[in-house]
Amino acid sequence: MKYFFALGTNTALSVAELAAVFDLKEAELLAPDFLFWETDLEIEADNLIKRLGGVIKIGRVVAEQAISDQAGLIKTVIKVASQKQKNSPSGKFNFGFSDYGVKQFNKKDLGIKLKNYFNDQDISSRFVVSQEKTLSSVVITQNKLISRGIEIVLTMKDDKIIIGETLSVQPFKDLSRRDFGRPARDDQSGMLPPKLAQIMINLAALKNFEAVIVDPFCGSGTILSEAMLLGYKNLFGSDVALKAVEDTRKNISWTKELYDIKDSKLKLQVKNAIYLSKFMKAGYVDAIITEPFLGPQRGMINFKVVIRDLEELYSASLREFYKVLKSGSRVVMIWPLFYGQKPITPNIQGFRMIKPLPLNLLRHQAVKMTNRQTIVYGRAGQKVYREIIILEKE
Repeated sequence: MKYFFALGTNTALSVAELAAVFDLKEAELLAPDFLFWETDLEIEADNLIKRLGGVIKIGRVVAEQAISDQAGLIKTVIKVASQKQKNSPSGKFNFGFSDYGVKQFNKKDLGIKLKNYFNDQDISSRFVVSQEKTLSSVVITQNKLISRGIEIVLTMKDDKIIIGETLSVQPFKDLSRRDFGRPARDDQSGMLPPKLAQIMINLAALKNFEAVIVDPFCGSGTILSEAMLLGYKNLFGSDVALKAVEDTRKNISWTKELYDIKDSKLKLQVKNAIYLSKFMKAGYVDAIITEPFLGPQRGMINFKVVIRDLEELYSASLREFYKVLKSGSRVVMIWPLFYGQKPITPNIQGFRMIKPLPLNLLRHQAVKMTNRQTIVYGRAGQKVYREIIILEKE
């Protein structure tokens, strides 16, 4: 089978997440936001898209066409769309196009010709267009292009046109509800986006849903909530601040009720991460996934002092993480990267830093990595970026 993944804005992070879930040796980046993958696996796109924070669309390749054969491209598009129309519910059939990569296809011309074909067949249809180069998840969902229509995706691979059909798109409404609808929010200390929490959990490369996951800086509980939604059963959260633990408890209860989750085990405590081994068994934990205190976010900042203090906090925490983790288990952690400052360098003795991307995908110019092969998350102009750190206990 041949599949494609339309990626989020951070190419490296999206690819790293997929590489932690699948073996991507036969994958190829055809554009900064488009990954082509040939595999023997059969993907359940609707379930998978809910588990991947860095993927916007999942689809399958339905045809390949020589770039020189434009007449053949139109015939293939008509064939693909008409086959989907036959298998769709009765009523108006909506269709649209997206293209990825450098080459721009004449989507308007293709759409008009496909519309004329449906008219000739006495089939009611509507050509869905957008001002953007690609149709968004919102446009696709609102126009029912998956359930009652089709989105045809076009891109180039060598001297061929790849023609794909979108199978599923990111559940934007659900993600927004989990981000902004939670009962307990702390905008002052920063809120981890649910999508990033999903990515971090996937980067831990856990083998089964019985794995013990710990977030020792649980904040408002985003990582624990997302882990629970992904199906993990054994969760532990702690924070030095009582308010953080109370916020986590509220948000977890809200999530469990909203999604009718009954089979997860969660323990929350007000504890300091630098004493983790005093209240947790040695070699018990399968993964530690956390965004710790990142330092002050506002006002005048003495970066030298802040960086020194954070390095001490993280080094002390990592010594405790080492004690409670199983051998070969991972820490997925965020370190702050302050604009214009050197990266922080906590003591990671006992751990090795994981390079999260396979070599065949690392070379693409869109893949941006730091000198230590980590990935930075954030928008241009921020004062504090998030550096995604993956460590493995040796």
